[in-house]
Amino acid sequence: MSQDIRDFTTAPCTLLALGEPTHAEPAFAQVRNELFAQLAAEGFRSIALETDRAAALVVDDYVREGAGTLDQVMAEGFTHDFGSIAANRRLVAWMREHNADLPPRERLAFHGFDIPTETMSAPSPRRHLERARDYLGLDLDLTGLLGDDERWSRTEAVLDPAESIGATPEAVRLRAIADDMLTELYARAPELIAATSPAEWSRTRTHLAAGIDLLRYHHRCAQRVDRRVRLRDLTATRDALMARNLLDIREAEAERGPTLVFAHNLHLRRTPGTMRVGDVDVTWFGVGAVMASLLGERYRVVVGSLGRGKAFELGEPEPDTYEGYLQHRAGTWSLTPTSAIPDARPRADNTTRHYFPLERDVLAGSDAVLHLP
Repeated sequence: MSQDIRDFTTAPCTLLALGEPTHAEPAFAQVRNELFAQLAAEGFRSIALETDRAAALVVDDYVREGAGTLDQVMAEGFTHDFGSIAANRRLVAWMREHNADLPPRERLAFHGFDIPTETMSAPSPRRHLERARDYLGLDLDLTGLLGDDERWSRTEAVLDPAESIGATPEAVRLRAIADDMLTELYARAPELIAATSPAEWSRTRTHLAAGIDLLRYHHRCAQRVDRRVRLRDLTATRDALMARNLLDIREAEAERGPTLVFAHNLHLRRTPGTMRVGDVDVTWFGVGAVMASLLGERYRVVVGSLGRGKAFELGEPEPDTYEGYLQHRAGTWSLTPTSAIPDARPRADNTTRHYFPLERDVLAGSDAVLHLP
């Protein structure tokens, strides 16, 4: 029973989540591009990807205003190396072409909704805090508190609490300063917006939020607790901040139209995410669980599943698995309501951790499955 993506966007849906079960299969991003073009024709005016929100501002400047070059924004506007994905480049180029002759209110917007971290590292908050300081016109020297950026960005600073600087007196002081700057940004909003623009004020708020998020994340990295608790807290912190970013994006886009959000299934499903890190099983409430609690039926979820994956040794699924049921019902790809998928078993043939198979809890936390054979 293959359906149209528009079957899952009926009112009151304002945020449609499209998930992928792996970042290693580029076909999901290609299908995403096709679906977003269909949704744009139906009134969707924005897309949000699993990439740093502050960095993505340069991508939005390009697709809406033509600022910069395509090469530049692909290099500077994406994290997690997602700027090197060909389908992402095609998406950005198509959005710019689509917007070229449209009035500003009708132009498609590009957003990132992630925080500025990578799996094994988190950078210094310097550029975000200094940008906010300069916008506010404050005579404030942050250099002594920030120190060498490498102290923050080292892998050890994330993996080993003893090597983290997130709980040092300097980091604690920086968090207090950043919080005061955020208060001042709002307190002086009429003056600042009159002197610059609403867009520049909003851009500064995004950068300042990113700096505060990094300080929060580094603080979590410094906690000397049980490894399972530490991994859970780091993962949950990232997803909580991603959810806040999505809510901010929806507030900005509310009067223009719905938003398509694209990320890994683990982030978007309504049920808690679960993954194994080494010898530890980690479970946390992801973005989707938070959004479903706050938005209710305005949030809809389509998770991704894959039949075969040559790049990471994923072979043909067994017939009695969820993927096996979907495999021979798809042409190039298919959309199937979760209510139409019979109970089956999770596949167990994946020899790597690149692919997260369909399970009962995944289906329970979604409205439909996008399957690629």
